[in-house]
Amino acid sequence: MRTILRRSSLRRWSPVAAIGATAALIMLSATSAQAATLTFGYDASGSTHIASTDSTVALGPTQLISSVDMSTGAFTGSMELPGSRSAFKVAGFIPVTADVSFEPVTPVSGTLTPHPEGGGHVVQASTSYDIRLSNIDIAGFPTFTGSKCRTIDPVAINLATPADERFQLFSGGNVAGTYDIGDFENCGLNTWLINLLVPGDGNTLSFALSNGQVIP
Repeated sequence: MRTILRRSSLRRWSPVAAIGATAALIMLSATSAQAATLTFGYDASGSTHIASTDSTVALGPTQLISSVDMSTGAFTGSMELPGSRSAFKVAGFIPVTADVSFEPVTPVSGTLTPHPEGGGHVVQASTSYDIRLSNIDIAGFPTFTGSKCRTIDPVAINLATPADERFQLFSGGNVAGTYDIGDFENCGLNTWLINLLVPGDGNTLSFALSNGQVIP
């Protein structure tokens, strides 16, 4: 008789159990979907070498914030770059100094894929910035360029993990790339001089990313 009651109870409560199991699966699926995208923060510091003026501009320290789809490796993020003072010489002896700033136009986006030989990942990324010049001095004299002097078109930058290196999600790694600089506008009477000296290809850029942390 007790056996019959147990079987009857199981039959009676099986729909409730099924509903509970379904609810648990739905909750588990939702949690997994949320965990599939993680936001990482990295300390970033780097520099860029401008080929036409043979000058180097410090970039950072700053921070890269990036949301990574852990199922596909696709990511998108942002990296503000503080301005920096740069110096070079015209005709090999006339000193020129200027404040240089990179202002973000598009997000930093790309893919994070496992390295084919294992032991880490490979980063492929792209972004774009406006380059602004201000406080330009030539031979110690201000040129009154103003605050609106910038590249006509945003500078497109492609970045990647160097061929002999790997990127680690938490310890970070290096990324590097090249880019072209186009003409400038709104530089007052100095527009022609800036466009004679600065634009060109073969410019290089590199960043060291470190201290990766998951941001809640």
